[in-house]
Amino acid sequence: MKIAIIGGGISGLTLAWYLQKNGVAYDLFEADARPGGNLRSWATPEGYLLETGPNSLQLSAELEELLADLGLTDQIQEAAAVSQHRYVLRDGRYQIMPGSPPALLTNGFFSLKAKWQLLKEFRQPVAPIDPQETVAHFFRRRFGPEIVDYAVNPFMAGIYAGDPEKLLINKTFKQLPALEQQYGSVLRGLMKSGKGAGRRRIINLKKGVQTITDTLAAKLSNYQPATTVTAISRATDGTYQLELKGPQGLEAAPGYTHLALALPAYAAAPLLEPLFPQAAAALAVVNYPPMAAVFSAYDRTAVVHSLNGFGALHPKVEGTYAAGSVWTSSIYPNRVPAGQVLFTTFVGGTQYEDAARQPEEAQKAAVHAELSKFYGITGAPRWQGRYAWPRSIPQFDARIVEAHRAADALEAEHIVAVANWRVGVSVPDCIRQARMRAGLLAAEK
Repeated sequence: MKIAIIGGGISGLTLAWYLQKNGVAYDLFEADARPGGNLRSWATPEGYLLETGPNSLQLSAELEELLADLGLTDQIQEAAAVSQHRYVLRDGRYQIMPGSPPALLTNGFFSLKAKWQLLKEFRQPVAPIDPQETVAHFFRRRFGPEIVDYAVNPFMAGIYAGDPEKLLINKTFKQLPALEQQYGSVLRGLMKSGKGAGRRRIINLKKGVQTITDTLAAKLSNYQPATTVTAISRATDGTYQLELKGPQGLEAAPGYTHLALALPAYAAAPLLEPLFPQAAAALAVVNYPPMAAVFSAYDRTAVVHSLNGFGALHPKVEGTYAAGSVWTSSIYPNRVPAGQVLFTTFVGGTQYEDAARQPEEAQKAAVHAELSKFYGITGAPRWQGRYAWPRSIPQFDARIVEAHRAADALEAEHIVAVANWRVGVSVPDCIRQARMRAGLLAAEK
């Protein structure tokens, strides 16, 4: 057995790491000279340590074990205690979002009507599972429209760059329909199963999230950066051959029994097209909306708001320019110069695509104007920067269904997909699935 892994993001690197630990032969090819894909930490000359991908990570059991395995436990940086507070814009001002079902009833964020609908959820009739039901339809059916507008919508825009009216509940939060079916109520199911009990620890690494992928790459024996896979072919014995373009020019790498696609769906599609045109067509239409992160630093004295939390999200009904901001300096104070605060503002996603396509200077100006309005900021920013993804987070909407079916079918051809469009968009999701897949492949030896 020999496996070619195409793509050196967190999924491909983790898969390679666990294959290596299991004694499985592999080669990992990454087109970029730098490993990590969207996990990128940016240290600026002005003294800011920024994340252009995920700003923080939930410390799952698999992530914690991987960090220990890599010798990075002492590099874990806990989020500040204030990060437990999450804010949402409502009626033009930021209010703390309740963090648990009981708090939903006692906090003043939701109206009495919305609270009554929450209580009624325990007795709502159970609907048959509908594979095409959207996140918004599910929550509206179980909890009412206000919960969708002021909780579900901003969460999906801020975390998934998505629109709950399009994302499928069965693909995004499939455990919730399962709880409805098993317990007759989502809230009852959360309480009895313990799945709604508290948040996981929120962390980063002292030198940034990129520390994980840099360390993984450095420990891999068969990692080949700056090497693009330009084509895939198949020999008469069923093994795969890759055409490569790397530092040495064009070359061929034959004899792989398995391929692991750790690529975005749009990048995997053209490679698959000659051999598997139907699968390629399904992957090619997966939606990756544009997104930009705009970083804005101010003197602390210029900002009226307390910034006592993780950040603030914007419901679409509030008519804002951006999806919201993470208060980077509140979560990790040592990442900005003393006496300053830093906002990481997200522009784009499926609900804000027009803003995502504006020029950089227009985005920076619009973000500054919106921050000034809602946070009581006076004066110009001390510094601004931007990082743009023309294609950001894959959307688990109707178009992902055929892509997942295609991935299922490809497994019979010894091609496995481990990218985030296949397994879930969070870093812990990718690590968990890559580790599981490595174990399954090792069992085939």
